[in-house]
Amino acid sequence: MDEGFCIIEFFDGPHGPLSDYVHVEANAAYANHAGIPNVVGKKVREMVGAEADGWIELYGEVLRSGVPIRFERELVATGRYLALAAFRIEPASRKQVAVLFQDITQRKRAELALQQLNETLESRVREAVAERNVLADVVDGTDARIHVIDPQYRWLAFNVMAITECEQLFGVQPRVGQSVLDALDHLPDTREHVRRLWDRALGGEEFIEVTDFQTSGAPSRFYEIRYRTLRGTDGQVIGAYMFAYDISDRLREQERLKQAEEALRQAQKMEAVGQLTGGIAHDFNNLLTGINGSLELLRARLSQGRFDGIDRYAAAAQDASRRAASLTHRLLAFSRRQTLDPKPVDVNRLVAGMEELIRRSVGPHITVEVVTAIGLWSTFIDAPQLESALLNLCVNARDAMPLGGRITIETANKWIDEREARVRDLSPGQYLSLCVTDTGTGMTPEVMSRAFDPFFTTKPLGQGTGLGLSMVYGFVRQSGGQVRIYSELEQGTTLCLYLPRHYQAAEEPQVLDAESPGACAPAVCRVMIVDDEPTIRMLVSEVLEERGYAVIEAVDGASALRILEGDKPVDLLVTDVGLPGGMNGRQLADAARRLRPELKVLFITGYAENAVIGNGHLEPGMWIMTKPFAMEAFASRIYEMLERN
Repeated sequence: MDEGFCIIEFFDGPHGPLSDYVHVEANAAYANHAGIPNVVGKKVREMVGAEADGWIELYGEVLRSGVPIRFERELVATGRYLALAAFRIEPASRKQVAVLFQDITQRKRAELALQQLNETLESRVREAVAERNVLADVVDGTDARIHVIDPQYRWLAFNVMAITECEQLFGVQPRVGQSVLDALDHLPDTREHVRRLWDRALGGEEFIEVTDFQTSGAPSRFYEIRYRTLRGTDGQVIGAYMFAYDISDRLREQERLKQAEEALRQAQKMEAVGQLTGGIAHDFNNLLTGINGSLELLRARLSQGRFDGIDRYAAAAQDASRRAASLTHRLLAFSRRQTLDPKPVDVNRLVAGMEELIRRSVGPHITVEVVTAIGLWSTFIDAPQLESALLNLCVNARDAMPLGGRITIETANKWIDEREARVRDLSPGQYLSLCVTDTGTGMTPEVMSRAFDPFFTTKPLGQGTGLGLSMVYGFVRQSGGQVRIYSELEQGTTLCLYLPRHYQAAEEPQVLDAESPGACAPAVCRVMIVDDEPTIRMLVSEVLEERGYAVIEAVDGASALRILEGDKPVDLLVTDVGLPGGMNGRQLADAARRLRPELKVLFITGYAENAVIGNGHLEPGMWIMTKPFAMEAFASRIYEMLERN
């Protein structure tokens, strides 16, 4: 890396908490850019003395807030100007900040000289123009390029740097009295652009233009150009002038710093991925041990003809399987890749329906208040997932109040304007909010910044997976909304879900009539199962056959379609979404519906992009079940689809 780089670690000193830091790592370029060799192990107060307070304050704020910064500053100890970027290294408990920087002393001194020039330039240019002198000495010692023109676009004056640049960029050698526009006749686009800029300056406007030029076979050069009106002693416009300086090196420095920042961010992301995969492996290994061990003991007991205790082993295997399914569900929610079944939802009705469950879940020592907005808009969302998210937030709120307290669940309509949308990372528009507020311990800024990270938890070991809030966040973001936390230590926490408004009213819940006639009796209902996994086909076929349904099996979309093209009756198609052979489950369902428009379809999937399901919208007569599912739940869904619809 060309840039100087170091990692600093804060510690408490005689000046107070986090009042000093030590360099724990630095690259070879550190000394080249900063002018201080062998910094590893040195404290900043030992290195730069009284100047240290300013650096400690800057980097300390990065450590406290987690917000990266970019700035330019003089290192007085060495007399060098540096362009710097600083980032907190997560987690914040490490108390480390990474710093990237470059020596910009030469460029900064040129800028300061140019600034001084700008302060006195107008009077000096006026004097030079009055004498019609070429400005050879006006900008001596700087790299500014200066041109002065009259109201007819004729050169009144210019300096040596301007002559050189014009020859290199445009093949033009300026002459006093010559028209700038005539000199650029061979470059019509450039001529028109230059004319518009000079017109603004001659019209009394003072402005700065950043532009780039490219000569044949050379990389582009970038210039910052300042235009000003030139007036006589009577205040009348007698012309305009511009001075420009090459900022290409500065822009390239900034680009290199951005690339270095991105490389550091990628390294931090890889560290987070390592923590995530490590957590998954740990949890799944525990679950697989429970499943495999239970099945092994169950098989051994059966082979020995011993049936005592086998229910215990079967129950243990089932429990571990359910926990594994819950873990994958949370991971898919976090990654925003779970299969959702959104519908228009009345959130007020959903909250009212869950109120009793929430009260039982949080216990009698917690008071639950529900405040619902009158005329609340509906939203388009997966209702069971929203119920799970709300229950998760309430349980988290309960855990934050071990001695008791109050939970307030509140809904409201929200108009999000452009300013609020930028703050909340949303598109401007109409939303409804669902907020859960507790009177508990609250969160520190560090905890709030990591609350949605997978496997991050403040609960004791073994009492939380750290996936609850990440699941809620992923689900809401996948649904087009946003989640925000507002908290103060010892005051409590508010966690709000912002959900986009849907302009179709929520459907009234349907009450099923147990006596209503079914679509077909089990003995004559035929179900086609399409899945490339033999074990799944075997299990669901046995479940259906035990309940009297006729079952037809297929291993992929092509073979299923051949059967559907024939005369064999099929009342329900059950298909995996991810099928081999170039035809996925959604494509099979669409082709089957063209052949048999009334065919009912049940998608079973462990993972599916919403685009495969149709951007989250299913046609009438189509349903989804997410793997893994209980066989009894699968059989019940088949019954609902065939015999109650």
